[in-house]
Amino acid sequence: MKMTATKLMQRSLLGLKDLSRDEIEAILDRAAYWESRPNKIEPVLQGKFVANMFFENSTRTRFSFEMAEKRLGAEVLNFTAAASSVQKGESIYDTVRTLESMGIDAGVIRLKPIGVLAELAESVRVPLINAGDGNNEHPTQALLDLYTMRKHFGRLDGLHVAIVGDVLHSRVARSNLWALHKFGAKVSFCAPPNMQAPELDAPYVSFDEALRADVVMMLRVQLERHESGMLKSAEEYREHYGLTAERAGRLAPHAIIMHPAPVNRNVEIDDELVEHPQSKIFTQMEHGVPIRMAVIERAIL
Repeated sequence: MKMTATKLMQRSLLGLKDLSRDEIEAILDRAAYWESRPNKIEPVLQGKFVANMFFENSTRTRFSFEMAEKRLGAEVLNFTAAASSVQKGESIYDTVRTLESMGIDAGVIRLKPIGVLAELAESVRVPLINAGDGNNEHPTQALLDLYTMRKHFGRLDGLHVAIVGDVLHSRVARSNLWALHKFGAKVSFCAPPNMQAPELDAPYVSFDEALRADVVMMLRVQLERHESGMLKSAEEYREHYGLTAERAGRLAPHAIIMHPAPVNRNVEIDDELVEHPQSKIFTQMEHGVPIRMAVIERAIL
């Protein structure tokens, strides 16, 4: 039986900007359930087919989704644009519609163009999960970030989260900002002037002030921006906006370090801090699987 358009949108996860606090909490709570389950495989989605459609590379995110899907017992189809007919001119729309016509039950999609995902969601009749679209949103990354913070601190309201780095191009910063505000958390940004996004509703602070936050979230800097002149050098970026061992020494004892990964070691964060006692970077990755299990289950059941 085909889902109604309303039901389809309720089960899709296109972003967190328009998701309510209650809906986000329900996903976090369900992820906690999945994290507590002792069995590697809980086949609640046996006989269901999920397509991972990655029109932009991200091995880490795709593996996390694939692990989540397989733990739920789903059949998984992996589609990557580099080895596909999209390179020959077939549109993203045609590719998604083709997989839909083959009988998938849900699609996980990552793509560069902004706005395309919303159009696709209105055109296809299967739930879609956003695995990152341009510099718009990355909802499952923000969900696993919130989950990590909530698990560590026991709450989200009242926390001060400082997000440091290339805010302008960051879908992670946007999804976290919009979600954290729903929970009464304070969000501040710290970024080079040419990497700021003034349209976002958060103040910009100095690095010294950012270090006083409960959570210091470092963003990955695209080193290729050096070629365009936006980034003078990796060394200069580290000097002004990298979390060095010296800066980390000024963090409050209760504060945690986060990063969406992959990490450019010794650029946005010093090598020795990646697995520092206050770092939650690998913990975030662990939480990605139960979060994505909750999101995929929500889409199909």
